[in-house]
Amino acid sequence: MSQTKRFLAVTVAAVTALGMVGACSKNTDDAKPAADGQVKLVVDTFGDFGYKALVAQYQQEHPNVKVELRSVQKLDDYKPKLTQYLAAGTGAGDVVALEEGILNEFKTQPQNFVNLLDQGAADLQPNFLPWKWELGRVGTDGPLIGLGTDVGGLAVCYRKDLFAKAGLPTDRDAVSKLWPGWDEFIATGKKFSAAKTGAKGFVDSVTTSFSAMLSQAGDTNFYDRDNKLIADSNPVVRQSWETSMKMVSEGVSAKVPTWSKDWEAGFKNGSFAVTMCPSWMLGIIKTNSGPANAGKWDVASVPGGGGNWGGSWLAVPTQSKHPKEAYELAKFLTSPEGQVAAFKEAGPLPSSPKALDDPAFLALTNDYFSNAPVGKIFGAGAKSLKPVVLGPKHQAVKERAFEPALQAVEQGKLTPDKAWQQALKSAVKEAK
Repeated sequence: MSQTKRFLAVTVAAVTALGMVGACSKNTDDAKPAADGQVKLVVDTFGDFGYKALVAQYQQEHPNVKVELRSVQKLDDYKPKLTQYLAAGTGAGDVVALEEGILNEFKTQPQNFVNLLDQGAADLQPNFLPWKWELGRVGTDGPLIGLGTDVGGLAVCYRKDLFAKAGLPTDRDAVSKLWPGWDEFIATGKKFSAAKTGAKGFVDSVTTSFSAMLSQAGDTNFYDRDNKLIADSNPVVRQSWETSMKMVSEGVSAKVPTWSKDWEAGFKNGSFAVTMCPSWMLGIIKTNSGPANAGKWDVASVPGGGGNWGGSWLAVPTQSKHPKEAYELAKFLTSPEGQVAAFKEAGPLPSSPKALDDPAFLALTNDYFSNAPVGKIFGAGAKSLKPVVLGPKHQAVKERAFEPALQAVEQGKLTPDKAWQQALKSAVKEAK
């Protein structure tokens, strides 16, 4: 789930909990079972991985284990906390999520993570798409530090009621036909904006569209395969930027900064009609939109064909006092059955071929999204998804260099040319 960044429904209190509880959760008393014989395991994630029901099931089946789920809203808040905990040797969960944009950075620190092959994980390899399994390893023959959770199959989520107000089709198949490519998507946005529905704009922000375009346009973006920064020369990055600038100039963006409080509120109050929707975004939209908007959202295809935006792995830090039990929990959560259950709860698309072929998965619909057949929509082509090459500082380059520059253009603070130069300059700084 990118970024996660994958995507996210928690309160500020949860952010505080990770900072305060994490700092004191690993003490010498945790090295042995509590007085009641239970082993306490902490799972750290960003956003909603769909684990609530799975954890309840696991605890019922393993009465000696107590699991605490800790989550923060933004990956950009999660990553520095995890970095701090690993450096200090204390504070991290027994199981921690590593999103695709930060995975490579943590793979440079294999000493901080349990080699899951030593726990018997080799037998699990058939449970994962081959590239997902390999990306969890450090090098071709190195340790396995992560078990794959999800991949980020793309779609578009849209508000049917706002489309109806604008005189646009509302049926998901008809909506998908509106935008075979990004130019047609922008043209649809112009029609929507001209209809004066009361929304601030058609699409939430160009940052979500920029991320979607990067994920579908090629196998490299900010970095090449040798981890060299190529943001200034890669045509994939430039084309995604230019199309995003066209969205701004054509007036189809609601100019709502992604992951901001206004963005979260915008799902509920109808500030925008469309957002790019990797499968993990379903849970975020549902939580932010609230019960009153159930049935107003639906899911259509993404302009320009599919793409892979997001996805994570579960790792076990070596500082865990219960590495064996932590591995068993991670194995359960990432099992084919666990991945189907997580998708049903929050939307992260399985990275397991067995899960993707499971009739129970393919039959899943989402009542919040107008009973959209999400299993079929996101499952179609999921096994053919390919990873995008992500360098060691991908997430920092994306979220701290390019997204602020994109938002500066949206807000009228910089011209596109000046924003592009700012993005490139910041990218070099963040990549160090």
